[in-house]
Amino acid sequence: MHANELILYVADQVRATAFYADVLGLAPTLDVPGMTEFDLGGTTLGLMPVAGIVALVPGLRAGEGQRCELYLRRADAARLLDRVGPAGGQVLAAMADRSWGERVGYALDPEGHVLALAEA
Repeated sequence: MHANELILYVADQVRATAFYADVLGLAPTLDVPGMTEFDLGGTTLGLMPVAGIVALVPGLRAGEGQRCELYLRRADAARLLDRVGPAGGQVLAAMADRSWGERVGYALDPEGHVLALAEA
């Protein structure tokens, strides 16, 4: 576990785990009912069932605001973007030079989270 962790709330932990394992080419460092974690080299990516966070945090309701963008800078970003479709996600935008000086492609994971893959 790292000091920094990004947790995505997911409807289907098994599906989300398979997607990120396929796209990132990594095995989870933790995979138990209620939480899966991947070591991203300085940051941990967590996948938690939305039912789990709703149970932990009073006032949250499933599907209301639990969205984010996962922005990964990787030397192999284009190769990872090619894995998105076969892994069950959807490519939204091909790798392209962006106005802030990075080459980035965008996708949706099977849960609807935006995955931005930027060339490091």
